This record gives sequence, structure tokens and C-alpha cells, in this order.
Amino acid sequence: MTSLHFPLGWMLFVLATTLAARPAQAGEAAAGQAVAARADALLGTMTLDEKVGQMTQVDRDAIHDKADIAKYFLGSLLSGGNSNPPDITAKGWAKMHDEYQAWAMKTRLKIPLIYGIDAVHGNNHIDGAVIFPHNIGLGATRNAELVEQAGRVTAREVACTGIRWTFAPCITVPRNIRWGRTYEGFGESPELAALLGPAAVRGLQSASFRDPAAVLACAKHFLGDGGTTDGKDQGNTECDEATLRRIHLPGYAAAVRAGAGSIMVSYSSWNGKKMHGNKHLLSGVLTGELGFQGFLVSDWAAIDQLSDNYKQDIEQSINAGLDMIMIPNGPGQKNNYRDFIRLLKELVAEGRVQKSRIDDAVRRILVAKLKIGLFERPFSDPAMMASVGCAEHRRIARQCVRQSLVLLKNENHALPLSKQAKRLVVVGKAADDIGIQCGGWTIDWQGKPGKVLKGGTTILAAVRQAAPGAEVVFSADGSAVKGADAVIVVVGELPYAEGAGDRKDLSLSPEDVALVKRAKPSGAPVITILISGRPLLIGPALEASDALLAAWLPGSEGQGVADVLFGDYKPTGKLPHTWPRSMEQVPCHAGEAAAAKALFPYGFGLTW
Repeated sequence: MTSLHFPLGWMLFVLATTLAARPAQAGEAAAGQAVAARADALLGTMTLDEKVGQMTQVDRDAIHDKADIAKYFLGSLLSGGNSNPPDITAKGWAKMHDEYQAWAMKTRLKIPLIYGIDAVHGNNHIDGAVIFPHNIGLGATRNAELVEQAGRVTAREVACTGIRWTFAPCITVPRNIRWGRTYEGFGESPELAALLGPAAVRGLQSASFRDPAAVLACAKHFLGDGGTTDGKDQGNTECDEATLRRIHLPGYAAAVRAGAGSIMVSYSSWNGKKMHGNKHLLSGVLTGELGFQGFLVSDWAAIDQLSDNYKQDIEQSINAGLDMIMIPNGPGQKNNYRDFIRLLKELVAEGRVQKSRIDDAVRRILVAKLKIGLFERPFSDPAMMASVGCAEHRRIARQCVRQSLVLLKNENHALPLSKQAKRLVVVGKAADDIGIQCGGWTIDWQGKPGKVLKGGTTILAAVRQAAPGAEVVFSADGSAVKGADAVIVVVGELPYAEGAGDRKDLSLSPEDVALVKRAKPSGAPVITILISGRPLLIGPALEASDALLAAWLPGSEGQGVADVLFGDYKPTGKLPHTWPRSMEQVPCHAGEAAAAKALFPYGFGLTW
């Protein structure tokens, strides 16, 4: 037996820190026990109607009569991609939320609604909010602390409206960049999902749910949505279970350890079986093996895809482990929320869904509502609205942008640019378009070009701010490049979301290639900035450029791009995806033989 000797000071330090930690741990445990006891007590008083209502989530556009919130004891509402209120300011969102919440307060037990939105890169539903880079850009930062800060900002700009639940973070692992949701994942590797997914959860949910600015996180989409054949949205992931676990599960295991309060299930299938009906993965692996304590919510009308029989769909999905069902259809439409409530009650009466399964689902939902403080704070707090779009939030977003940029080429020291340049020409409509810069999920579900929101800075405006002594000429078509000290060309993808972004050919458009080539005869250094939700085929543009920056979808703070252009920040971003040379190389990933012939390897990124 070996004898170990430790200095007395070290022993006292360990003893002191252990004793100091115990009250905090004991406090957390006691709080958790109190919440569980309160949920059980409430559950014991509820009728089946009240329980089934808690399991029902309805899109606001489907609620034709607000009285249905009280009549059917609805537990949740959401605003889907485009179901925004007429007034999309923070004040307008708060007014809408509070009106719906007031109806929930009319019920016998006064169980508050939990309202959900897709605040996936900032509160992208509010005009004037700070818009962060999409997750692919955050993946390039490799900075968990910064991602957590972005989550905290997003939570504050959500919670001020009374809404306390966001369908984020997306911790998918995109394995085929043809997929239109590639930019929603942090990158091609499970390590990035496991590093940054929990950071986002911690940021959104705060150190304590007692924080009035904390919101419930929702890790999505469980499981394997990024691994579908040919990158098809809502497609089929074909692999054995060992591969599914190795690539797609680590992010969820880490999110569960971080305390994610909810998880959204994927539209996709695994070897032909829809995930919304997969009891093995939902109940066996997620809630059983991983010990997930939160609640599972379906995606938009996703259980409808299980079969042509809606009652059977409800039975299969609830028995598989779904706790809350998202329903976008209103009365008069097929498979609406009134149908769901009626049919689920029938299934319980027939013994096809056990009362114990209903109680488990409702208990999970009640615990989440109690943890987040909805019973004590069901309505919005006007005092919190001053933080929306504030300077500190924009500073954090700007830091995210500058760290997300990946320098792919820099010949002859073309970058950084000199702030003493006399004439700079900025080319391409994307340079002065906040909508293109932010991408999909920005006010509108699909996003759109143009001035889609107040606040923020375009790349063109940022260049002008960074070099106030220079003549900065904007030439959308690249016809005015003569006499430039440098030409900055901004090109890339127009906004899209989900399946609308699925592409068979990822070539940079001929028009964008022509813009870059048109700048070359000026004789000035050509700096190309690529705005995109994934790697694109850029061979001709890369060849014609002296420097090329992958800026992803940077969001509202274009100053972060200018910070790198003019040397105020050295590039630190590293590729979150292997960058292919041709479509024949799609898909290819780090460690595979095909990746050796890629244009740029995973993790590549220059600096100076």
C-alpha cells in the first residue's frame, strides 16, 4: 500500500471548497425536489382533459378563437416560421403573448402557457434585435465561451417579450452540404456539436432558471437529421446503430448533461423508420440510457407523416415517448388540434395509450414550466425591453462575426487593407443587403433580400466606417473598379431555409463568378467575401481573387467583417466543414480518403 502525503494548506483548501460547494448542491437538490413535489401535487388534481391539453401545442395562426386556449386547457402555443404578430417589435410580441397568456389564466388551475419560437441566431423574429451568425459560423470560432454569451443575449431578447422557450440550439451534424439546413449545424464533426451545443444550452438557460432572462432550450432534431442520403431534407439516414451513435448522438448526450429542458424530434427516418415513431431511440436511448429529464416535442405536423391514419399516428408517437405535439392546423383543417385532443382521449379510454404515459408526459411539461418560473412570472416584463438591440449585445455579436471568418487565401499580403487607402470599390449587391447577410430564419422563415430589420450594419457601411478617410465607391455590377486601391467583392447565396435550400449543384453562380473576374483587370488587389450557408464550389472565383474570406451568414453586425478586412482583428476562424473541389467530392469528411483531394481540409484557416 502506497502512502500519499499532501501539504496541509492543500488539504484545508480542498475541505473548504468541498464544504462551500455542499450548500449550493444541497440548495439545487432541494429546489429540484420542491419542483417535483409541486408538479406531482398539481398532476394529482388534473382531469384527463387538462392533461391532454398540456400535451397540445398549437401555432398561433391556427387559433381562430382565443377562447379555445381556456376551453381545451392548451399547454403551449408557438409562432412558426411566418406566424408573427402584425407588430413585430418587442412591444408587439409582448402584447400578443400576454393576450394569449391571459386566456390560460382563466382556467381552473391557471397553468400558464409556454410559448415557443425559433430564435435560432438571436431573436430573429423581432425587428431591431441583434442577429448572430448562423451556427456554421459559430462552429468556425471553436469558442464555447463566446457561443454561451451569444445564447445569453438571445435569451434576454426573447424573454423580454414574455416568451420563455426557443427551439434552439440545433445540434445536428450535417454530413452532406447539399442539405439546405447545413448552416443550422455547427459543423461536420460530432466533436463540434458536443462542444458548442451544451454551451448554447447553458447560455439560453442561464446559470439558474430563477434568472428572469433565462429561456428553456430545445436541442434539435433528434436524431440523425444531418445524415440523410444525398442530404435530402426530412430524408432517410442509412447507417448501422454504431455509426448513428458515433456521429449523431454525442451532441445530445452533452446537451442532456448540460440540462437541456426540451428536445425536438426529427422529421427524418433512420433506415426507413420515422423518428417520431421510434420508441427504441426516444424512450430507450434518450430518456432511458441518457437519462433525459426534460420533455420531447414533435416538429411541425411531423407525426402526420407516420401514416394515413391520424389516430394511429397519435398512438404511435405518444407511446414512442413524445410528450407534446406541435399542431399547425386549425378547425376546419385536417388533423387539427381539436381532432388531436379528441383522439388522444379516445386512445386513453380504449387502453391504447396508458394513463401512466399521459402522466409521465404531463409531469415533464409541468416540471419545465415550474423550473422556468412561468407560474410566478407568466407575463412579459416591460423593463427588460431596453436590452433589445443594445450596444453590449451588438458588441458580442460583432465578436462572433470576427471570430467566425475563415481566411482561405491571401496572396501577396492582400489583407489586411490599409485604412489610408484613397479609393476602395465595393462590388456586389450582397455588400449592401442586410437580408442576404443574415440569411434564412430572419423575420421571415425563408429570409429575404433587402432591409428586413432595423439596426445592424451592412458590409458596405462597415467598410465606410472603418476607413473614413477613403473614397468608398459602391458598384453593384462591378463596372466602376478603375482606379481602385483595392476591390472588395461580396458574393454568395440568397437566403433560404430547410428543404428550399437543398441543392444538387453547389457551384457559385455564373453571375457572381463574373463579378469577381470583372474586378481583376483593375490591377488592384481583389478581396472576395463569400456569404453562404455552406462551402460552395468556388474554383474560378478563388483563382481570380487575391484574398478570399468565408464569411458564412454573419448576421446583423457587418463591422465584424470590416475588423478583419482592415487588420483590427487577425483571422482565427477554422473550417467547420471539409471544402470540396467539385460535386464529385460531396460528401467528404475529415479522415476519409476523399478529403485528401479536397480544396481545403476541415480545420483549415489562414491568418497573418
